Amino acid sequence: MNLRWLPNAICVVRVLLVVPVVSALLRHEYAIALLLILIAGGSDALDGYLAKTFGWRTRLGSLLDPAADKLLLTSVFVSLTYLELVPLALTVIVIARDVVIVLGALAYQFLIGPIKGEPTAISKLNTACQLSFVFFMIMQAAFAWPPRVSLLLLGALVVFTSITSGVNYMLTWGKRAWRMSHGGFGP
Repeated sequence: MNLRWLPNAICVVRVLLVVPVVSALLRHEYAIALLLILIAGGSDALDGYLAKTFGWRTRLGSLLDPAADKLLLTSVFVSLTYLELVPLALTVIVIARDVVIVLGALAYQFLIGPIKGEPTAISKLNTACQLSFVFFMIMQAAFAWPPRVSLLLLGALVVFTSITSGVNYMLTWGKRAWRMSHGGFGP
């Protein structure tokens, strides 16, 4: 039996978890939200492990996986901002970075050619920082831990990595687009 579809199915489950996570947050059920986020994180690790270990990588998966991560993170950031737990400016920076990347990817796709989902090291660090920030922010709301000063430092790290990775994507893909449109070699 071919299970090549399994990582993508797990990714879809992660997308479906967005609604219960947001719902739990809006009901101030922070412990439940934390549990659901842990399940989503586990599903992310599992689908990545299966795709890499068994060679079940697909183009759909390379696009669906980061989209699922961003949908969850964006929804949580917006919810936490609505609950006045996260400053609006931080959420705007996080979302603006993603909008710039998505618009750049769409422009590249339509004007240059197909793109491959290729997260950079700084992008992976940014995602880890964002996940850590929302996780610990919800922990703080649920259990008054960690100290707020540590969340301030982690929030500053999210700002730095968001801006840095956004600029990195613009420069990297801009250079590729220039090369491709001016007779250069492929990516």
